[in-house]
Formats: sequence, structure tokens, C-alpha cells
Amino acid sequence: MERVRTVVAYRNYFKEFLLEQTPKVQDKIFKIIEIIEFQERIPSKYLKQIKGAQGLYEARISFSSDIWRVFCFFDKDRLVILLNGFQKKTQKTPKSEIERAEKLMNEYFYKKEDRYETE
Repeated sequence: MERVRTVVAYRNYFKEFLLEQTPKVQDKIFKIIEIIEFQERIPSKYLKQIKGAQGLYEARISFSSDIWRVFCFFDKDRLVILLNGFQKKTQKTPKSEIERAEKLMNEYFYKKEDRYETE
């Protein structure tokens, strides 16, 4: 099977979140990332755009009766940048988590633009 897109983590936010999880939850997260990398059309069960947040998505992980979300976005339709993650305890995704993810996404694009201008 050929990889459709590449998934990378922006800075250490995703890694720190991942290391806080149990090995079984980590395995589940890696399975979802694999689906994102290899499937042309990703079911919304695994990746869903966040309403009201331009370009921001959440990778959706559930294990047992627990739910986690990892924020991400696309860079040129191919690259998925993983941002912060959290364990979901309420029906709605907390606004503070969305705002943090938007800030990190904007920081990524700002630094990327800045890098190209200085080269």
C-alpha cells in the first residue's frame, strides 16, 4: 500500500501528549495516524474538520469508553501536522483547546513563511 500523505508532529506538543498515554492508547493513536497516512479518503470517524476554525482538524481516537483528540492541519494537501492533544471529557471540544491549536497552526505557517523569506 502506498502512502497518500505524510504525517509529522510540529515541535514537541504531540510527543509530550503521546508519552502521557498508556501503551494501548498509544497503539490506537498510531493506528489512526496510519489510516490518515494511507487512505485516500479518511472517514470522519477518524478525522473531522472543526467548525469555525479555518483549516483545523481533529484526529479522533476512542479506546474503551474514553475519547482523545489530536489537532492537526494540512500543508499543501499532503502533509498533516500534528499539534496538541487532550483527553475529551465533555461533549463539546473545549474552546481553550481549539484556541491553543489555532495559535500553534498560525505559528507554524508564520515561521514557515519567515524561513522562505530569509533564504
